[in-house]
Amino acid sequence: MIEADETTGAPVAAALLEPVLECLRARPSGLTEHALIAQLRDQGVEPFAGARLREPLSLFQTHFLLFHCLYRLRERLWPQGEWVRIHCLDIGIEPARGGSRPRAEGLPVLRDPLRAYYLDLTQLERMDAAAVEALLGEFWARMGRDERRDQALAVLELADPVDADTVRHQYRRMAQRHHPDRGGDTATLQRINEARWILLAGA
Repeated sequence: MIEADETTGAPVAAALLEPVLECLRARPSGLTEHALIAQLRDQGVEPFAGARLREPLSLFQTHFLLFHCLYRLRERLWPQGEWVRIHCLDIGIEPARGGSRPRAEGLPVLRDPLRAYYLDLTQLERMDAAAVEALLGEFWARMGRDERRDQALAVLELADPVDADTVRHQYRRMAQRHHPDRGGDTATLQRINEARWILLAGA
């Protein structure tokens, strides 16, 4: 199923490009990654038809291969005046806009790290079950850090982006307001202290 691209030497899942493109053409308004995989599965397109999406490794492989195809299709369709939107919640084809190369996620395509990642099939080949589990662990740890940061910002009545000086200034202002000597309470002051350290650690 995976063959070499004679032009670039990069491996390409060439046999999958047309089925993916057909699904996108059939849904001009776009669809989610889950819906696209379901369509490919229902059409019997391998490896999507046999994917075991409850298993982390199979899920990762399915996701990676689909996004590899989407980035390949983006490169194919762009010279024809079409742009492939690539996001897990919004995949579709639309007319390319602007005189220069279109932008994805607000950044020029040539600087898009996701493009480079998904076009490199060695990334897929080196991922085994243990590596996927580690990747998921990092993801959930990052989610936990992000949630703690959001809570800390709320305690200090701040919103991103903030720098360390802003955090310190707001901390002093709120610590004075909620200090027990000024009618505040110790529990609130402790939350303010904790929020300061969380934000300064990530600043």
